[in-house]
Amino acid sequence: MKTILLKMAGPLQSWGTRSHFETRHTDFYPSKSAMIGLLSACLGYKRDRQEDITALNELDFAVRIDRQGNLLRDYHTARKYKPNGDFERTYVTNRYYLEDAVFVVALGHTDTARMDTIEEAVKNPYFQPFMGRRSLPLTADFFLDSSEEGVLDALAAVPWQGHRRGPEPDFVQLPIYADAHLLPEKPKKMRRDRVLSFSQKERKFGYRPEARSRTELRLPAVSTEHDAFGAIGGDDVFDKS
Repeated sequence: MKTILLKMAGPLQSWGTRSHFETRHTDFYPSKSAMIGLLSACLGYKRDRQEDITALNELDFAVRIDRQGNLLRDYHTARKYKPNGDFERTYVTNRYYLEDAVFVVALGHTDTARMDTIEEAVKNPYFQPFMGRRSLPLTADFFLDSSEEGVLDALAAVPWQGHRRGPEPDFVQLPIYADAHLLPEKPKKMRRDRVLSFSQKERKFGYRPEARSRTELRLPAVSTEHDAFGAIGGDDVFDKS
């Protein structure tokens, strides 16, 4: 078994599974279909490589919510023109994002050679991956680690990835959403994020059973020490006297 662990963090991210027309929703945590799209980009799969893309549904998937973030609505107006270039109308579009959220995603499979290929692609992507929309780049610490454990055990071993904000408890209970077969004792719900096709002509998604669990983690101690120059190797460059 091999699992890779990915960190989704940044000012904004968006994980829509039910967007239509002018309203572009986001779910409250990353979808498996979005991660399959991200891996497909890293592997260099174009949209017509349907068999290779849908095979990624076989990966075990789980996501831990380290910081939920806030829902943000971005209001747009757009102008529509006729084929001959004449103005037709102005319409309104609303786009939703998660602001300041942090998630840890685990993807795994028993085929370790396959996961080695995926890990190498994630570290050296063919196409630019992003967090749900092309305007939302990944952070530098996007790839966290790889593990020989299953996705749930690997998630439980990863330290909390958020940042403490004033007084917070020393321990937190973090929600985990995973493929239902990984949590057979838990109730399941259906989420429409099983990839059937990424074709521009007809994107198709099916339903995937998902279950919810929790893991308890200790938060890191708050440090009041901060040396900005030391953080960038300034001791060798700057004279702080």
